[in-house]
Amino acid sequence: MNKPAIDIQKLEGIFGSMVNVMDQSKNDIFMISEQSRRSYESMQRELLLVKEDISRVITEGDHLEEMTRHSRRRLADVSRNFVNYSEQEVRKAYEVANDLLVRLSVNRMEEKQLRMTRDDLDRRLAELLHTIERADQLVNQVSTVINYLTSDLKDVGEALETARHKEDFAIRIIQAQEEERKRVSREIHDGPAQMMANVLIRSGLVEKVYEQKGPEQALIEFRDLKEMVRSSLYEVRRIIYDLRPMAIDDLGVVPTLKKYLSTLMEYEPDVRIHFQSIGEASRFESSFEVAVFRMVQESVTNAIKHGNSRDVWVKVEWLCESMNALIKDNGSGFDQNEVKEKSFGIIGMKERIDLLKGELKITSEVGRGTSVFFTIPFSPDSK
Repeated sequence: MNKPAIDIQKLEGIFGSMVNVMDQSKNDIFMISEQSRRSYESMQRELLLVKEDISRVITEGDHLEEMTRHSRRRLADVSRNFVNYSEQEVRKAYEVANDLLVRLSVNRMEEKQLRMTRDDLDRRLAELLHTIERADQLVNQVSTVINYLTSDLKDVGEALETARHKEDFAIRIIQAQEEERKRVSREIHDGPAQMMANVLIRSGLVEKVYEQKGPEQALIEFRDLKEMVRSSLYEVRRIIYDLRPMAIDDLGVVPTLKKYLSTLMEYEPDVRIHFQSIGEASRFESSFEVAVFRMVQESVTNAIKHGNSRDVWVKVEWLCESMNALIKDNGSGFDQNEVKEKSFGIIGMKERIDLLKGELKITSEVGRGTSVFFTIPFSPDSK
């Protein structure tokens, strides 16, 4: 019995519809995430105002409580020496004591209500944060599936040794891309975006301080605001630099590496990075220089992040027909028999080296640090 022919166009239509539905679902989840994020930021501002109100109410309550104690002493004195006071004075003592008691009671009720509001906001903020994290995770997962389904893996398959290696590598690349986008998004949200929201709140506080406490106190608040803006600008520049160091196009790989390693030591004050460049570094094609920079960046990052190294040595040697690089650290190292080919970082470095027709050698031993050596030949068209 002959099997029915497969309708390719129909299959393509079904596949396209499935991908479109998944893509729309991803956009819907993203919208939920963004709406939740805006609600989260709005609720944070509301919580800040509630906390300020609680502080104000507590201060007022303490003052009312002191005045109430004073009025009670006055009332007790009037009661004991009733004959020494006029009827108007007695009535006034009772009215003042009663008024303060009512005001204190109202104050305590207001404080209790504000505390309940604060606790409710804290709970809702925690739930919103969980929703945001879950939505981001779902967007990441759906994006990974969509990219994997729509990617053409034919050319990748020719470059990899086995089908299992091909699938694992492709998925890891897509996941790395999505994780990098997520990381940049989170850095912008948690860094500059959060700081700008705080700047908006603090600017309103400066205005309020100016009205209530005068220009001197407002000037102090304004200086704090200025420092906050400076920190935001610093964070933006750092994120841009991490995405792509613009200096590499203008100055070349060696000056860019010097600046990057110097900046890295500012972020990691406990780490010392010793850099040495031997020979005259010529300018090369941008892709070549970026590849060298990324190789060193990956090696140094791994040494600090995974190896917990406190000293890292980076040596670059420029020869007539090739360049050599050695990145060595005194960190915890790792067992190469266990890691093998499972490390995506190592796979990515080997892929870069293969594209540049170079060689890579990684040696490591538990407790004795790691050494990464690579050499890249100069092709006639690389300069």
